Amino acid sequence: MYKHILFATDLSEDTEYLVNKVRAMRELTKAKLSLVHVVEPLPGYSYAYLGIEDIEGQLIDEARTALVKLGDKLTVDKKDQWVEVGPTKSKILGVASDVGADLIMCGSHGRHGLSLLLGSTANAILHGAKCDVLTVRLPE
Repeated sequence: MYKHILFATDLSEDTEYLVNKVRAMRELTKAKLSLVHVVEPLPGYSYAYLGIEDIEGQLIDEARTALVKLGDKLTVDKKDQWVEVGPTKSKILGVASDVGADLIMCGSHGRHGLSLLLGSTANAILHGAKCDVLTVRLPE
Protein backbone atom coordinates (compact mmCIF):
# COMPACT_ATOMS: atom_id res chain seq x y z
CA MET A 1 0.00 0.00 0.00
CA TYR A 2 1.03 3.63 -0.28
CA LYS A 3 3.86 4.93 1.90
CA HIS A 4 3.89 8.64 0.97
CA ILE A 5 0.94 10.69 -0.28
CA LEU A 6 1.37 14.11 -1.85
CA PHE A 7 -1.78 16.22 -1.65
CA ALA A 8 -1.65 18.80 -4.45
CA THR A 9 -4.09 21.55 -3.52
CA ASP A 10 -5.21 24.77 -5.15
CA LEU A 11 -6.42 26.01 -1.72
CA SER A 12 -9.86 26.76 -3.17
CA GLU A 13 -13.24 26.42 -1.50
CA ASP A 14 -13.27 22.76 -2.62
CA THR A 15 -10.31 22.00 -0.35
CA GLU A 16 -12.49 20.88 2.58
CA TYR A 17 -14.11 18.17 0.44
CA LEU A 18 -10.68 16.94 -0.60
CA VAL A 19 -9.35 17.09 2.95
CA ASN A 20 -11.87 14.45 3.99
CA LYS A 21 -10.77 12.17 1.13
CA VAL A 22 -7.07 12.71 1.86
CA ARG A 23 -7.63 12.09 5.57
CA ALA A 24 -9.47 8.83 4.81
CA MET A 25 -6.73 7.61 2.44
CA ARG A 26 -4.06 8.47 4.97
CA GLU A 27 -5.91 6.58 7.73
CA LEU A 28 -6.37 3.58 5.45
CA THR A 29 -2.73 3.44 4.35
CA LYS A 30 -0.94 4.93 7.39
CA ALA A 31 1.15 6.82 4.81
CA LYS A 32 3.23 9.92 5.36
CA LEU A 33 1.52 13.03 3.98
CA SER A 34 3.03 16.05 2.24
CA LEU A 35 1.24 19.10 0.84
CA VAL A 36 1.99 21.19 -2.23
CA HIS A 37 0.46 24.34 -3.66
CA VAL A 38 1.75 26.03 -6.80
CA VAL A 39 1.55 29.77 -7.46
CA GLU A 40 1.57 30.41 -11.19
CA PRO A 41 4.08 33.16 -12.07
CA LEU A 42 2.55 36.45 -13.12
CA PRO A 43 3.48 38.22 -16.34
CA GLY A 44 6.55 40.41 -16.01
CA TYR A 45 4.87 43.81 -15.87
CA SER A 46 4.33 46.04 -12.88
CA TYR A 47 1.17 46.23 -10.82
CA ALA A 48 2.38 49.46 -9.17
CA TYR A 49 -0.43 51.41 -10.87
CA LEU A 50 -2.82 49.36 -8.71
CA GLY A 51 -0.84 50.21 -5.62
CA ILE A 52 0.54 46.69 -5.40
CA GLU A 53 4.30 46.54 -5.70
CA ASP A 54 4.83 42.84 -5.14
CA ILE A 55 1.60 41.01 -5.91
CA GLU A 56 3.39 37.72 -6.59
CA GLY A 57 5.15 37.95 -3.23
CA GLN A 58 1.81 38.59 -1.54
CA LEU A 59 0.27 35.57 -3.30
CA ILE A 60 3.15 33.41 -2.11
CA ASP A 61 2.82 34.68 1.47
CA GLU A 62 -0.95 34.08 1.45
CA ALA A 63 -0.43 30.59 0.04
CA ARG A 64 2.11 29.76 2.75
CA THR A 65 -0.28 30.97 5.45
CA ALA A 66 -3.17 28.95 4.00
CA LEU A 67 -0.99 25.85 3.59
CA VAL A 68 0.16 26.06 7.23
CA LYS A 69 -3.52 26.14 8.31
CA LEU A 70 -4.24 23.14 6.10
CA GLY A 71 -1.15 21.40 7.48
CA ASP A 72 -2.39 21.99 11.02
CA LYS A 73 -5.78 20.53 10.09
CA LEU A 74 -4.13 17.42 8.60
CA THR A 75 -1.25 17.27 11.13
CA VAL A 76 1.41 17.72 8.47
CA ASP A 77 4.76 19.05 9.66
CA LYS A 78 5.85 22.37 8.10
CA LYS A 79 8.90 20.67 6.61
CA ASP A 80 6.48 18.58 4.52
CA GLN A 81 4.62 21.59 3.10
CA TRP A 82 5.68 23.07 -0.22
CA VAL A 83 4.71 26.34 -1.89
CA GLU A 84 6.25 26.43 -5.34
CA VAL A 85 6.25 29.10 -8.04
CA GLY A 86 6.14 28.06 -11.68
CA PRO A 87 4.22 25.81 -14.05
CA THR A 88 1.79 23.80 -11.93
CA LYS A 89 2.30 20.39 -13.55
CA SER A 90 6.08 20.40 -13.46
CA LYS A 91 6.27 21.79 -9.94
CA ILE A 92 3.86 19.18 -8.54
CA LEU A 93 5.66 16.37 -10.33
CA GLY A 94 9.00 17.75 -9.15
CA VAL A 95 7.91 17.79 -5.50
CA ALA A 96 6.43 14.29 -5.87
CA SER A 97 9.79 13.05 -7.15
CA ASP A 98 11.79 14.95 -4.52
CA VAL A 99 9.78 13.59 -1.58
CA GLY A 100 9.42 10.09 -3.01
CA ALA A 101 5.63 10.17 -3.16
CA ASP A 102 4.01 7.00 -4.43
CA LEU A 103 0.55 8.61 -4.65
CA ILE A 104 -0.49 12.12 -5.71
CA MET A 105 -4.00 13.18 -4.72
CA CYS A 106 -5.69 16.17 -6.32
CA GLY A 107 -9.12 17.43 -7.26
CA SER A 108 -10.71 17.48 -10.68
CA HIS A 109 -13.66 19.56 -11.82
CA GLY A 110 -14.66 17.22 -14.65
CA ARG A 111 -14.64 20.00 -17.23
CA HIS A 112 -16.42 19.84 -20.55
CA GLY A 113 -16.02 21.47 -23.94
CA LEU A 114 -12.97 23.65 -24.60
CA SER A 115 -11.42 23.18 -21.16
CA LEU A 116 -11.66 19.39 -21.63
CA LEU A 117 -9.92 19.71 -25.01
CA LEU A 118 -7.16 21.86 -23.56
CA GLY A 119 -6.75 19.56 -20.58
CA SER A 120 -6.56 20.26 -16.89
CA THR A 121 -3.95 20.26 -14.18
CA ALA A 122 -5.21 16.90 -12.91
CA ASN A 123 -4.97 15.43 -16.41
CA ALA A 124 -1.46 16.81 -16.89
CA ILE A 125 -0.36 15.33 -13.57
CA LEU A 126 -1.97 11.99 -14.41
CA HIS A 127 -0.09 11.68 -17.68
CA GLY A 128 3.23 12.97 -16.37
CA ALA A 129 3.50 11.22 -13.02
CA LYS A 130 5.83 8.33 -12.31
CA CYS A 131 3.58 7.25 -9.42
CA ASP A 132 -0.12 6.62 -8.96
CA VAL A 133 -2.48 9.58 -9.15
CA LEU A 134 -5.89 9.75 -7.51
CA THR A 135 -8.07 12.52 -8.88
CA VAL A 136 -11.10 13.22 -6.73
CA ARG A 137 -14.09 14.48 -8.65
CA LEU A 138 -15.21 17.69 -6.99
CA PRO A 139 -18.87 18.43 -6.36
CA GLU A 140 -20.44 20.80 -8.85
